[in-house]
Formats: sequence, C-alpha cells, structure tokens
Amino acid sequence: MFVPKAAALVAALTLTACGSSAGDETPQTQATTTDAFPVTVEGTNGETTVDREPVRIVSLSPTATETLFAIGAGDQVVAVDDQSDYPADAPTTALSGFEPNVEAIVEYRPDLVIAEGEGPSDLTQALDQLDIPVLAESAADDLDEAYEQIEELGAITGHADEAGELVDDMRDRIDELMADLPDGSDITVFHELGPDLYTASSDTFIGQVYEQVGLTNIADEAAEQAGSPYPQVSPEYLLAADPDLVILADGQCCGVTPEQAASRPGWDALSAVRNGAVISVDEDVASRWGPRVPEFFEAVTDAVRAVRESS
Repeated sequence: MFVPKAAALVAALTLTACGSSAGDETPQTQATTTDAFPVTVEGTNGETTVDREPVRIVSLSPTATETLFAIGAGDQVVAVDDQSDYPADAPTTALSGFEPNVEAIVEYRPDLVIAEGEGPSDLTQALDQLDIPVLAESAADDLDEAYEQIEELGAITGHADEAGELVDDMRDRIDELMADLPDGSDITVFHELGPDLYTASSDTFIGQVYEQVGLTNIADEAAEQAGSPYPQVSPEYLLAADPDLVILADGQCCGVTPEQAASRPGWDALSAVRNGAVISVDEDVASRWGPRVPEFFEAVTDAVRAVRESS
C-alpha cells in the first residue's frame, strides 16, 4: 500500500487548498454547526469524531457510497472509488479502495473519508496525521451489523433521521418478504461467486441471508475443510451435494447465464437444473450490505417460492 511521508502529504494538502484540483468543485451543502455535532462513532479503526457536518466526503467503499446517497448525503460526496458504480450519479473517480493513494485522496480536500477495513491501517494512520477524519468499516457479518453501519453513517454525516427511516424501511420490506414465503421442505442452495466455483458459506453476509430465509448452504462443509468462509468447491463436490437451488452471482463479471451453467458437464443431473432452479442475481446487490439488501432478499425468496411451488 503506497503511503507518502507526512511532509509530502502536508505539501499536497497545501497545494490543493491554494490551487486548482480535481476536488475544487464544492457541494452546495454548506458546513453547519448544529446540536447534532460534534459526533463520534466507533469504526473498526477506533473512534472517529467530526466537529461539524462534513461537506467534502470521499468514499472508498461501494457499500458506503450507496448508503450515503440513500440517506440524502449524496450532495456532500465529492469523490468515490473506482468500484462505486451505484447510484449512477455518484462521482466515480480513479481512486482505489483496495490500494488507496493518500496523495490522490488529499487532492479532494476531504473533511471525511469512508473506507473499508478490518482495523487501523497505513491509510487511516496517514489521514489521522493530517487531521482528516476517517471512518473504516469492515464487511458486515449480518443484517444487524449492516443496519448499525447505516445508522453510523447517518450520524456522522448529519442524516441520522434519514438513516433511521432507511433501516426501518429495509426491515419492513424484508419482514414482508419473509411473511409471504410458503411453508415447505428444506431447500439446499449453492451460491456461485465465479465460474471457478468459489462460493460463500454461512459465515459471510451472503450466507446469513440464506440462513435467514431458511436455506441449507452446501458450502458450509467445504468452508470448514478449507478454513475459509469463501471456499472453492470441486465439480465433484457440487454434484454430490446436489443443491435444490443454484444462484449465480457471476453474470456481470464473467458472462455466466443459467443456460450456460446448466450445460456444464454433469450439471444435467443436478436437481436445480432439472427443476429450472438456476437463477442469476446482480452480483453487486448480492455482495453489498447496504440499502439494496431487500432486493437480494426478494430475488432469493422468489426463487424459494418457485422451488416450493414446483415440488
């Protein structure tokens, strides 16, 4: 990870404050001091405090980007990373969330940076040295943690009420989808992350969605053997497990369609193929733990309903 020395960072900050840069355009939202600020929230990098409502936010997390726009903080966002492709009007840049370049981030003169991470890092430490607040959040383990992160983003951006309303709407929508599910026999599921048969176990956010819907994830045994929540299974393992439902999350990245998957060697013997229960889902919707989670639930519950009604 590239992190310039502190002197170079201070110089870059001074230059961008005095001259033109990619981040010169200031959002119409003006900094305000309200009863809600200062605000302190707890991220994976520790406590982050902002003294006033931020108006130059840089998001290096696609999930955070979606959330910021969903809670009404979009006008405060001046730059997002190269993977933040939703919503369409998000100010996507060449910034990388995987290999963040601090100098490039500083050019946008942020008063808040949102990043993904498991804890303090070179990025968070460098921004701390420049007195730029940075909030790092790890991938949510489950829905409760996803809701908590949305509420934290609401608090730190001055949109606590909107964040609370979003969480309530998400809960209500998911509850409605679950209430409409017909009773039936147990259903096993295989979630395909790529045509090389990497998958997601119940120890992932994706797997937690399946668990909440009441599905049995065939990846769990493989995950235990591999020591990874995202194991790669063999074709033989998959055929032996014979899932009732196959969900493909590799259509956008790899062009996989249900028809192509069904034509793979041996797949004609799978229960999911025989019963037409191989479906594609938007891989971004499935992998992000933000405001579009109910869309993933809807795709899964629709598939479960179809399987149960056909049995």
